[in-house]
Amino acid sequence: MKLPALDGFPGDARVWVFGAERELDRAETGVFLEAVDDFISGWAAHGAPLRAGRAWCYGRFLIVGADVNATSPSGCSIDALVHVLGEMEHRLGVRFLGNEAVWYRDGRDRIRKASRPEFRSLAKAGTVTPASVVFDNSITELAQLRNGCWEGPASERWHAAFFGA
Repeated sequence: MKLPALDGFPGDARVWVFGAERELDRAETGVFLEAVDDFISGWAAHGAPLRAGRAWCYGRFLIVGADVNATSPSGCSIDALVHVLGEMEHRLGVRFLGNEAVWYRDGRDRIRKASRPEFRSLAKAGTVTPASVVFDNSITELAQLRNGCWEGPASERWHAAFFGA
């Protein structure tokens, strides 16, 4: 996966991954990314501009990156990012925040979202298997994204716990 907006960033750049509860249509994507880009262009930590970028993947995942070697994001600056996403949730009627979801590809290669109990039930039923592709939105560094740690078989992610005895 090519991440043009993050190409020049070092591997230790901090990343945040947010999944939209459903795929956004073209108009929604335009509104959403315009708001995100406007925010990122002025994003700062304690008055110091952040070197930041973003990628939009599969019509539903926003990946925001910040070069911690230039200026490290502060708690307040991260809160500001979350605030913008909360505003967009309200404006578009689509949830972006919350880390309780398990993201995966179904048998038809469609991206799906399930709660952890739902995913456990899908695993028990054999609907998802250790070979099912999942997304690990808990990654925190760009190197993890570049090295394929974000998207891959459930057996190679924390999701493997759902298939244990």
